[in-house]
Amino acid sequence: MRFRHRAAAGFATLLLPFAGLVGLASPAQAATSATATYAKTQDWGSGFEGKWTVKNTGTATLSSWTVEWDFPSGTSVTSSWDADVTSSGTHWTAKNKSWNGTLAPGASVSFGFNGSGSGSPANCKLNGGSCDGGTTEPGDSAPGAPGTPTASGITDTSVKLTWSAATDDKGVKNYDVLRDGSKVATVTATSYTDTGLTKGTDYSYSVQARDTADQTGPVSGAVRVRTTGGTTEPPPTGDKVKLGYFTEWGVYGRNYHVKNLVTSGSASKITHINYAFGNVKNGQCTVDDTYAAYDKAYTADQSVSGTADTWDQPLRGNFNQLRQLKAKYPHIKVLYSFGGWTYSGGFGQAAQNAAAFAKSCKAVVEDPRWADVFDGIDIDWEYPNACGLTCDTSGPAAFRNLSQALRKEFGPDYLVTAAITADGSSGGKIDAADYGGAAQYLDWYNVMTYDYFGAFDKDGPTAPHSPLTSYPGIPQAGFNSADAIAKLKAKGVPSKKLLLGIGFYGRGWTGVTQSAPGGSATGAAPGTYEAGIEDYKVLKNSCPATGTIAGTAYAHCGSNWWSYDTPATIAGKMSWAKNQGLGGAFFWEFSGDTGNGELVTAIDNGLS
Repeated sequence: MRFRHRAAAGFATLLLPFAGLVGLASPAQAATSATATYAKTQDWGSGFEGKWTVKNTGTATLSSWTVEWDFPSGTSVTSSWDADVTSSGTHWTAKNKSWNGTLAPGASVSFGFNGSGSGSPANCKLNGGSCDGGTTEPGDSAPGAPGTPTASGITDTSVKLTWSAATDDKGVKNYDVLRDGSKVATVTATSYTDTGLTKGTDYSYSVQARDTADQTGPVSGAVRVRTTGGTTEPPPTGDKVKLGYFTEWGVYGRNYHVKNLVTSGSASKITHINYAFGNVKNGQCTVDDTYAAYDKAYTADQSVSGTADTWDQPLRGNFNQLRQLKAKYPHIKVLYSFGGWTYSGGFGQAAQNAAAFAKSCKAVVEDPRWADVFDGIDIDWEYPNACGLTCDTSGPAAFRNLSQALRKEFGPDYLVTAAITADGSSGGKIDAADYGGAAQYLDWYNVMTYDYFGAFDKDGPTAPHSPLTSYPGIPQAGFNSADAIAKLKAKGVPSKKLLLGIGFYGRGWTGVTQSAPGGSATGAAPGTYEAGIEDYKVLKNSCPATGTIAGTAYAHCGSNWWSYDTPATIAGKMSWAKNQGLGGAFFWEFSGDTGNGELVTAIDNGLS
């Protein structure tokens, strides 16, 4: 998927050391009337996520707060939220935002950060005094995570949950029981029976400990439960996979959100969503834009459920919206996709220790805050043992080894898939890696049968970027869907494990005088977000199709020449996919479609 670029979020605070510290509130204000406690909420080896909680334990309102601490050399904050965090050497200072500085008696507020290194904070101060009124170390620690619940006694309307106790330096008071991320009970025992459930319905449960100071620790792992009874209705979309990519950064400039899948009617016509993209850093899977993924707040009218996010709920952002979408459309499965054109450079290092990479990916996908959201993982490595944005030299076996490690780590109950090259030329990218050998470990391949031709060759010749078949005059032999699918089948990949790719966008040139394909050009045609690329929803009106070639539409308007798929050409491609026995189709990506989802509708109709 060669044109994917991540838009800068602009919300996470990047931290740079500076010489002076901001002014602190007087020590008398807080040392005995408030506490600051620290918890490490996530650790991925090379980095971690930390959280501080400031609580007003006095009888007067606290008007502002400033937390200070020291990290050992080699440990630092890399981004933060809900506080202004600065540093001077190894000394770190966090000051309240304009909207969360005032704390009534008994109230608390939390702020968090991502960090690098492995050290823990020391010499904690709150508003110039100690964080617990006594020592200068972090005060009363938050409890640890309880054990992942186990489910028993499952009936049509109830389930019994049990878990191992959490630990705390001053004692655990009780536990919050979370169903699908929302608290349903607080209990003192390490068991709870949840009642009043709906038969034949999927639920996810986790628990969170609370200590005697009313501090909550990290959420446990999640257990998935399906109540008995009811009927398991097949997805309304038939037996073929109909998968779309949802881009993390689309919530910014494109203003495309999970709710758009509902309002467009697309959610009822797909089977799977790939959430793109997680990053691959230091050989490990990581969340890329944490703000968009799980912190961005949605108002009631923006939300799938029609309920507004609150500032203190455990999960917000795209992940929470996807959770709400799955509750509304239970047939949809969501996979977390890692890599892509921009982030594939980390896979070579990942392949050097495939087991460690797989373990890191499982930790991200199964993070207890959103473990119920994802049903699997998708790897988008562009390209194993070949060149994309960067060149990889990890060898032909690296991709197979990585796939094997992922399947071993995730087990048989998770989906494990991969987006792969569609270069069907002799000695091309399909020949560079063992896609046949890797297929045994994967549920399917998303074969990227688009971006074959485009204004990255600025002089042309003009050609459809997603040709279904070859044709006389095609600029490169093997650069078409039919040849790519045939080559993968010849390498032993079963037809049902191959999905045909559709682009919801066009590629175009300017300076073109010839209407038919094969004309010369002077460069890339103007595009809304990137030269040479435009969404279908724009092109269908700005440059309507004037012909078809190799199963793909093209258009010549003025001096611009575009190729793109339409509902009619998608219908032809879906018919071809069914005749080939393919497992279905996928597309890049939702926001390129019209407001009423006409391209998704064409895929659904064509495969049903």
